[in-house]
Amino acid sequence: MDVLFNSIDVRDLLSSPDIDDVNSPLSAPDLRLLIDRLQLRSVDIKSKVRQYILSHHSEFSTLFSQCSDVVSKSENLTSQVSDLIQLISDHPVEAQTKAVIDEILVKNREVKEKRELLGLLNVILELSDRLRFVKEKIKVGRVEQAAEALRELKAVLVTSNDEEKQPLVYGLLKDEWTECFEEMQEVLLQCMDSAVWFEQETNTVHLKYQLSIRGFDGIELHTVVKAMNAVGIMDYGLAKVADLMIKHVIMPVVSFRSTIVVEWINQESGNGVKANLKILPSADPNVDSIDGGSMYSVLIDVIKFISKFLCFENSTWMLCFGKLTWPRMSDLIVSNFLSKRVPDDASKLVDFQKIVKCTSNFEASLKELMFIASSDGKDERLSKFADNVEVHFASRKKVEILAKARNQLLQSDFRLPELFLQDGTRRNSKVKNDDNAESSSDLVVDLLFTSERCVVSEAASQLMKLVHETLKDACLSSSRVGLEFYHSARDSLLLYEAIIPVKFERQLDSINHSAVLIHNDCHYLSQEILGLAFEYRSDFPASMKELVVFADLAPRFQMLAEEVLQRQIKLVIYNLKQAIDGADGFQNTHQMKQYESAKLSIDQVIFILEKVYIIWHRLLLPSAYKRSMSMVLEEVFSRIANDILLLDDIAAEETLQLQRLIHLLFENLSSLLDSVLAINQTGKLQESPAQTLDDLIPSLRKLRKLADLLDMPLKSITAAWETDELVNHGFKQSEVEDFIRAIFADSPLRKECLRRIESRYYQAFSYSLDY
Repeated sequence: MDVLFNSIDVRDLLSSPDIDDVNSPLSAPDLRLLIDRLQLRSVDIKSKVRQYILSHHSEFSTLFSQCSDVVSKSENLTSQVSDLIQLISDHPVEAQTKAVIDEILVKNREVKEKRELLGLLNVILELSDRLRFVKEKIKVGRVEQAAEALRELKAVLVTSNDEEKQPLVYGLLKDEWTECFEEMQEVLLQCMDSAVWFEQETNTVHLKYQLSIRGFDGIELHTVVKAMNAVGIMDYGLAKVADLMIKHVIMPVVSFRSTIVVEWINQESGNGVKANLKILPSADPNVDSIDGGSMYSVLIDVIKFISKFLCFENSTWMLCFGKLTWPRMSDLIVSNFLSKRVPDDASKLVDFQKIVKCTSNFEASLKELMFIASSDGKDERLSKFADNVEVHFASRKKVEILAKARNQLLQSDFRLPELFLQDGTRRNSKVKNDDNAESSSDLVVDLLFTSERCVVSEAASQLMKLVHETLKDACLSSSRVGLEFYHSARDSLLLYEAIIPVKFERQLDSINHSAVLIHNDCHYLSQEILGLAFEYRSDFPASMKELVVFADLAPRFQMLAEEVLQRQIKLVIYNLKQAIDGADGFQNTHQMKQYESAKLSIDQVIFILEKVYIIWHRLLLPSAYKRSMSMVLEEVFSRIANDILLLDDIAAEETLQLQRLIHLLFENLSSLLDSVLAINQTGKLQESPAQTLDDLIPSLRKLRKLADLLDMPLKSITAAWETDELVNHGFKQSEVEDFIRAIFADSPLRKECLRRIESRYYQAFSYSLDY
């Protein structure tokens, strides 16, 4: 049968196997040959198939027989299934069986639910009985049994997490439990109120063991405390007692209002057994404990009393009472004793170690009495405070330093001593060592990074003294204390920046010496700040050296100094411009009224400048004085020159009056100009090359030349332009042309001069283009 599964390749039947070539199609003979060969091949295959079937006849017969048997059995099975289905359809036994089974399941479920409901009912009845039991026990004063029952019921009714799935009756039972709990709490609190109280007349804390509540006698205090612990209200129940002990016992002991003696009196009386804590004044009320030993001893006695007679030496109850009392008690000890014993001097820190030792022993005793937890470091409040005494010392010193700096700044009035108000006194002059000058010598300071001296306010002088003292203390202290001193010094300096500009805001808006002193202060402080790190860095503790930074403060004070100075300069310039505006542009000065008005304006300018000179020349740094006065004079001279050059018609007499006004201005300002020149020529401040007044005040030469031009002939003015003399004095071509038109009438000579001036301008312009 392999021949049936082998494929027949047409190429094998052709003489020419290349049948894929489209250019050479098969011919008719090839096709006939192919058909003949395929027929032969088909006959051969059929012959082989027939031979195979004949040779395997028995096998094929067996196979066909088996297939026939399978078919007959399948038909038989189908018939039986059909009969079964017909039988089931006629008699539904299974359906009835299923109904019976379903009914059995429903009955079982109902029985189970009834059993569960019965169990729930039993639980509810039991809980109700327990609640009734609690109420009865409370009524008869059996608080311990009632408390235990409440605690057990709480686990069932209160602390359950499946509240949404609980039946409604549970909510009712929970409400009933809450009522029982509140009634129990009220009873226990009444017991505690009657058990512990303070008698003001005898100054005694009474503690009663046998209690009588609601007509029932013989209730033990121990039972009450145990009941409070069982129902979980120990904190609430002891809170009032803790407050009583703090108020009437702990506070008097800690505040040292009187040294007390504690008496334990355990006595039998008609009302039962009592324990009393009696506070008696000492025979010597002036005795005070230096190291806290006596105070701590009394407090230990008080805690022992509480442990023995109130908490019955139960560690759990004692810890609960300690949690209520210790935070307030430790705060009182810190505020009334430890903080007051923090030394004021670093040399006394060693003496504080006695207090540290007593404090540590006190807390150890409290741990033994289980008043504070031995494993909880958070309760060691006193030891932590005492161990950090250096930090507290530094914090106190910081507060004192800042308070002192603040008071100095707030009390400062920036008044100058009479020595600095005398004529001829400058900030560079030597202060004589006499009684009048001794207090003022500290106000004349040498700047660290310049060769100048300046006058500063007493506030700045005292502030820097305070800063230096603080940093010296920092060098002699430990790292933690030194760091606090360092921050104190920085904050003291920043207080100047925060207080002085606000306090003297009104003075800064007027021309006065206070504003100049503030400028000097800021400039002085900025240089002193830059020198602090260099001066003290080597002496600081090693761990502080990388943390100490002052350089960031210096630019702030330098900017503030410049801001104050520029504010003064702008204010002076504004006043001068207002005065010049009164001259009405110097028009018609040949008229007497207009001349007087212009002269008054010049007099006001001179007055303002003299006032500024008196203040600035004595107080400002030489370099600042030179720069500031040069700016002010430049504004004055340029404004006057521009106003005169803007006149479009100037009479001959008017030129003389204008010239007279300019000369008047220069005559009265000669000393002021000399002061600027004198500073400029001082050896310490001399620049290379030295600047002249014309370099410092460019408009000065222009105004002087303008005074000369007012009585110069036209040809001379033209010649001065052609020789660039006027250009060198700051004149522009348009200014010169307008000036000639304003003074000289129209004439051929004026036209010729104007033409020459214009041609000279174009020559100069073309010359500049060539280069």
